[in-house]
Amino acid sequence: MKRRPVRTAAFAAVATLLVGLPVVTAARLGPASASVVEGDLQAPSSLRVRQTRPNFQAPTASACSDTPVLREVADPNPQQQRPLSTSRSRRSSIKDSDAAVMEMVAPPVMPAPPPPSPLPADLSMVVEGKSYSTEGMLLRTEPLSTPPASAPIRQQQQTPVTAGMVDDNADFGGFLQFLQGHEESKRLGRDISVRQRLRVVDAQGRPVPDAEVAVSASNGARMWARTDAGGQVWLHPNAFDDRDSASYQVQVRRGGRTVSAPLQRGQKNTLQVVMANAALPTRAKLDLVFMVDATGSMGDEIDKLRDSLQGIVREIGKLPSNPDICLGLVTYRDRGDEYFVRGWDMTHNVAAFQQVLDGVQANGGGDYPEAMNEAFDHSVQALNWRGPSTTRVLVSLADAPPQMGYPQPRYDQTMLAALGKGIKVFSVAASGQDTTGEIVQRQIAQYTGGRFIFLTYKDAADPSSGPGSETVHEVGNYSVDTLDKLVVRLVREELAQLPKS
Repeated sequence: MKRRPVRTAAFAAVATLLVGLPVVTAARLGPASASVVEGDLQAPSSLRVRQTRPNFQAPTASACSDTPVLREVADPNPQQQRPLSTSRSRRSSIKDSDAAVMEMVAPPVMPAPPPPSPLPADLSMVVEGKSYSTEGMLLRTEPLSTPPASAPIRQQQQTPVTAGMVDDNADFGGFLQFLQGHEESKRLGRDISVRQRLRVVDAQGRPVPDAEVAVSASNGARMWARTDAGGQVWLHPNAFDDRDSASYQVQVRRGGRTVSAPLQRGQKNTLQVVMANAALPTRAKLDLVFMVDATGSMGDEIDKLRDSLQGIVREIGKLPSNPDICLGLVTYRDRGDEYFVRGWDMTHNVAAFQQVLDGVQANGGGDYPEAMNEAFDHSVQALNWRGPSTTRVLVSLADAPPQMGYPQPRYDQTMLAALGKGIKVFSVAASGQDTTGEIVQRQIAQYTGGRFIFLTYKDAADPSSGPGSETVHEVGNYSVDTLDKLVVRLVREELAQLPKS
């Protein structure tokens, strides 16, 4: 286990209810940090936004394609293209103060909703005011010559990529303390200081994964989520309700059946809902998407991670659960670069996916923040995530925060959509990630029930020092492993929670 090293100046700064008989179980949440207690943080009004309509479409794909399909998101405000560069010098001259976050503007008024969905209104998951068909995208099938399935696998590079990991939901008090220690957090994300856990089980006490959840208040505030592989989800009332409602109505749906239950604000016990006769999946289905910052400063990481990602996919395929795997990839740069955001939709063809990954090059990125907001939105909203009984994981690798001065979308809106679609995010911070970027990555991972992963080095302040156990990030009590083994372990643990049919 490692203690967090001193940060240098250059790097400063995730109730039992029977039908008709609501009962709350007595299982308690883990204790919070002694210095910061859940609910103690007083978030500014900019983090309290009332949500009344879903901003996502429920995942419905039944299968993934044989060939990766490329959707390219055009730069909304094209600029003169910057010369290609792989220099890391833009990082060295930027201080945290130079990357200060702009005040967020209030979200725009949503336009009239589309025609009604066939789903009940209380659990409708339709997109309201936003279309993700192919508008604003260049849609084409990537011309790939698919290698045979028996194509030889390249040997991994000799230099491993090492990383550590923390679970900010397991040490939620420590996460609140981290946010409280940084002024930027008052202008970023949503208020998550109040947190409550929901768990859905069947009559035998087995977890019910991927159950649809809708939480509503009498004032019209509402949120949506899906349970993870372990049948649970974290609920954050202040993230969608700006009026501190005393109670909420929770509806859980799976396989056409709905169970309702009351939830009291500040309730310390887990709310456990029983859904009798819930259908269980016969085989694990895993949708795994990698979202990668492909700007020039990421050249070293991308070169090393090609082989790491290959190993990740290979090892996941060997897991005892024998998952049915679909793979997706999203890369992004910034305005004025050769491209803005590129996404390759889900495919089960590992060889074709590797060929796409091998073609990713790091270039561009003339300033520090990048198009992470747009890439995250594309990853969540535009890819064909599969429907019921799917475990959905997004691995996001970045070394810079998002551009917060651009118009919509914003990552805090997208992370609500990710929770609504049941997408768990593992955020990976590469070398050079500053405090703002760390806040953003940890917020996304914590809210969606994921983990915060960070690359480690022999010398925390010098990524060229090689693999090691040191980091500049404000974390403690972590162990170090190679990145591929760490991600495989997290996926294995996720799939191991699935009930045995």
